[in-house]
Amino acid sequence: MKRTLIREIFTTKPIDQEVVVKGWIRSVRNSKKFSFVVLNDGSDQDSLQIVVDATLPNYQDVASLLMGSAIGVKGKIVASNGKQPVEMLALEIEVIGRTTEEYPLQKKATSLEFLREQAHLRIRTNTFGAVARVRHELAQATHKFFSERGFFYLNSPILSAVDAEGAGEMFAVTSFNLNEPEKFPKTNGKVDFSKDYFGKEAFLCVTGQLEGECYAMGLGQIYTFGPTFRSENSNTTRHLSEFWMIEPEIAFAGLDEVAELGADYIKYMINHALTYCSKELEFLLSREESVLKLDHIETLKHVRDSKFQRVTYRDAMAILEKCGKKFEYPVGFGHELQTEHERFLAEEHFKAPVIVTDYPKQFKAFYMKLNPDNETVRAMDILVPGIGEIIGGSQREDKLELLQRRMDELNMQQDPLWWYLDLRRFGSVPHAGFGLGFERAIMYITGMTNIRDVIPFPRTPKNCDF
Repeated sequence: MKRTLIREIFTTKPIDQEVVVKGWIRSVRNSKKFSFVVLNDGSDQDSLQIVVDATLPNYQDVASLLMGSAIGVKGKIVASNGKQPVEMLALEIEVIGRTTEEYPLQKKATSLEFLREQAHLRIRTNTFGAVARVRHELAQATHKFFSERGFFYLNSPILSAVDAEGAGEMFAVTSFNLNEPEKFPKTNGKVDFSKDYFGKEAFLCVTGQLEGECYAMGLGQIYTFGPTFRSENSNTTRHLSEFWMIEPEIAFAGLDEVAELGADYIKYMINHALTYCSKELEFLLSREESVLKLDHIETLKHVRDSKFQRVTYRDAMAILEKCGKKFEYPVGFGHELQTEHERFLAEEHFKAPVIVTDYPKQFKAFYMKLNPDNETVRAMDILVPGIGEIIGGSQREDKLELLQRRMDELNMQQDPLWWYLDLRRFGSVPHAGFGLGFERAIMYITGMTNIRDVIPFPRTPKNCDF
């Protein structure tokens, strides 16, 4: 018989029908006459309870199985008096793969910190199964959202020869043998990268934006969705060295258009999760480790149903200066908005999602369009209650001379970005886009408090296992 997913059994409830399920044992409870086996196959948040009668030929073998063992069961689906609507009466059981007593996961509660050391197995827990299914649904929702609006999906490169953000926090890529630095080709005492694989220094990309701008100039509107890399030596609960970014880019558009798009995208993602992942969200937000609890569902609904407020950076700073609240970080024009400031604006002042625009140019990237005041740029951040910033974007500078002037101000070399400057030489148009860190969005929607727990195999300083 063909295998049936547990999710399908809970959905269709095929009472009195025989089916075959396969999965991993979550627990076994034995008695003299029968045993209860709890089985999960990853397809659903809930597990299927299987009643195994002691008359089964291999009953003793099954009753001795440990948590984590894999089995296949042919049985009849019957109504249940327990929490689940149905359960199974086992007719045949095949032992597919056994575990030993050294199996790291046990029925008792296990800390998330310990599970990070067992990233190859943690997907078998309720918590990480829930996170993985939410992540899948949000990825599907992302593609659906942009495709329905006429955007084209762009696979931007992972290797690059330019520092798109100007921050210098990039992982270098080389074919030179690092164990033999004395053999590196050199010119004037410096490593000669013209002899390297790409003929120049190469890095892992920190963003796909610049390449996205190229394709927006021919397709009109595109979005990238792929891995990006930062070598920032940060060990916080909000930073990864490898993470996924969604970056739409729109030609013939300004800041207002991408701000509206960003607000619509956040609402769409939240609504999709609430619709298709309700069991997962309720479980994640009811865990003892969750500091958000179930009222976070109401926060998500509030964001989904709210009109996003608008405020300039200058006015936002004035609000912070006059609010009477003492902040850890200074406020005032020229200071960056910190998380505590962002959360105050969204949670206490506006009590709604907020779009902050027109930031000082000194702490924004070179490609952002300069405002007439020559102090601020057409940049925006979208802030939501609970975490603060979730999206950052801008209108790009479309005038060649202004872009070159800004690069000179920042002492940037123009030659490596000759192709990017060409976009301003050949049919330049106003254009804009934003970036959303996928893991940051998953954290927000699931209520998980550590970014290492919303990506399958986290990469952080001193951590590149698995």
